[in-house]
Amino acid sequence: MFKFLWAIIKAVRVRQWIKNFALFAGLIFAGLLDNSQAFRTAFWAFIIFCLVSSSTYLLNDVFDIERDRLHPFKSKRPITAGIIPVWFAIFLSLSLMSISLYFSYLISVSFFLAVLGYLLLQLVYSSYLKSVILLDVMAIAAGFVLRVYAGVWAIDARLNVWFLLTVTSFALFLAIGKRRSELTLMHAQAAKHRETLLHYPENLLDILTSMFANSTWLAYAMFTFVQVPFTAKQKLTLIFNNLDLPFGEAKYLMATVPVVIYGVMRYLYIIYEKKEGESPERVLLTDRPLLITVVLWLVMVIAIIYYLSL
Repeated sequence: MFKFLWAIIKAVRVRQWIKNFALFAGLIFAGLLDNSQAFRTAFWAFIIFCLVSSSTYLLNDVFDIERDRLHPFKSKRPITAGIIPVWFAIFLSLSLMSISLYFSYLISVSFFLAVLGYLLLQLVYSSYLKSVILLDVMAIAAGFVLRVYAGVWAIDARLNVWFLLTVTSFALFLAIGKRRSELTLMHAQAAKHRETLLHYPENLLDILTSMFANSTWLAYAMFTFVQVPFTAKQKLTLIFNNLDLPFGEAKYLMATVPVVIYGVMRYLYIIYEKKEGESPERVLLTDRPLLITVVLWLVMVIAIIYYLSL
C-alpha cells in the first residue's frame, strides 16, 4: 500500500508544483502581498492549480506511455513502469479535474475560465500540439502565462502590458531551453521520443534560445522602467537628502535588473555547458547559484515594494 501511495505522489509530480508559485507574481507586484484576503485567495488558487496541473500530468503520462518507455528517466514513471494501472490514472485525473473546476468557480468566473483554458490547452497539447513544431513550445509557454494571469485574475489585479511581455518571453525561453536540452539528452533516439525534435535543428534552437533570453531581460527592464516611482520612507529620504542623492523618489525596481540578467545568463550556462534544462523545476532546486539568484531577486522585489517605499 505504501509503495502504491508513493507511486501516486510521484505520478502527480509534486515537485512540479513549484511552477504554480507563479500564481503569486500578480499578488506581489500588485502590492497586495500584505492583504490577508488577497493572500488567502491566491493561496487557494495555488492549491487548485496544483490539482489541475497534476490531473494533466496523469493524462499526459497515459498518452505518452509508449514514447516514455524509450526515455532514460521517464521510463521510470509509475504509469509507464506499470505500478499504477492506466484505468486508475484516468479515474484519478478526471476526479482532480472535477474538483479543480468546481472550486475555481467559487473563487471567480475569470479564474474559472483561466483554469478551464489551462486544462483545455493541456489536453490539446497532449493529444496533438506536442507533435507540431513551434506550436508545441508556444503551448508550453502559454501554460506558464496562464498560471501567472490566473493568479492575477483570482485577486482581480491589474498589471501593465510589459509584465505580460516579460512573462511571455520568460515562458518561451524556458520552453525552447527544454527542447534544446531534450535534443542534447536523447541524441539518436530523439525522434522516437518526440517527433518534433526531427524538425528542430540545433542552430534553430540556439537562435530561438538567444532571442528569448534577450527579450526576457529587456521586457523585464522595461517593466521596471514604466513602474510609477516609489517614494522612499522618511528615514531613507533623510539619508538620501543628507548624502545629496536624488533617490528620495525613484524607480527602485530597476535595481533588480542586473540580478535578472545574471539569472538568464546562468540558465544559458546550464543549458549549454551543464547539458540540463529539460526539467526547469529540477534545475531550480539543484543548481545552487540559480536558486540563490531567484531568492535574492524575490527578496529585493519584496523589500522594495513593501519595506523601502511608502
